Amino acid sequence: MNVASHDPSRRSVLVAAAITIALSGCGGSAEPPKDAAQETRPPPKVDIGDGLEEPKEEPVVFPTACSNEGEGICVPPKVFVEKLCAAGKPELSLAMFAKGTPWVRGYLARATEAWDASGGPSSSNKLEFDEEVLILVKRTPNTGGMVVSGATGSYDVLRWNGSCASLQAEELRMRVPPEPLHAAIPWRKLDDDVQQALLKDEKIATRAAEQKKECKGVSRGQTNTKCEKAQKALGKAIVAFVRRGGALPPPQALP
Repeated sequence: MNVASHDPSRRSVLVAAAITIALSGCGGSAEPPKDAAQETRPPPKVDIGDGLEEPKEEPVVFPTACSNEGEGICVPPKVFVEKLCAAGKPELSLAMFAKGTPWVRGYLARATEAWDASGGPSSSNKLEFDEEVLILVKRTPNTGGMVVSGATGSYDVLRWNGSCASLQAEELRMRVPPEPLHAAIPWRKLDDDVQQALLKDEKIATRAAEQKKECKGVSRGQTNTKCEKAQKALGKAIVAFVRRGGALPPPQALP
């Protein structure tokens, strides 16, 4: 027996459901179509022609902590080392050698030629016995896992004059000599703000005045005994100032 035919309330529910299904089949989707103007579209591409510039590299900030690229030795980041050696600025060297910096000092075990394996500008002067340098890169020899006698690796180092040099491991020692030497610091190449900061030191101011007097009229690349002596005395005073923690302007980021 059909229960729906004898139950009026049940019949009403079935009829209402049938009508709803019929209307939905005839009317299509209950949600109206989206207006094309309201649809989310990507912004149009703008052709700016040949004037389009490539994004510029971010300046490299002066480091204050060790990189993990030194095989157990505290060295600055590789990207900074490349910029530093390419710049060849003596004021950056003074900041690197400043008292309290974490970089490892090394000392020449013998006099050797100054050349740079990384391709940066090098000084034509020799590195002298007992000259102080900073280790920038440590290179271990690639022996393919074999023990090779005499394979000791090499270093890239920074000199006090702002130039970089490459040394074999046996050319460098870590023991501090009684009187560490330093590369000649080119006073004329120092930035004006660094010169002004150094001249606040009485001894440096005196040595700078003597250097100016003795080297007056001497062209670049030329020298005489008195001028050379005055330049060395000025450089020695600058190194002593930096080693004892003398204040210098903060180094700028490298472009």
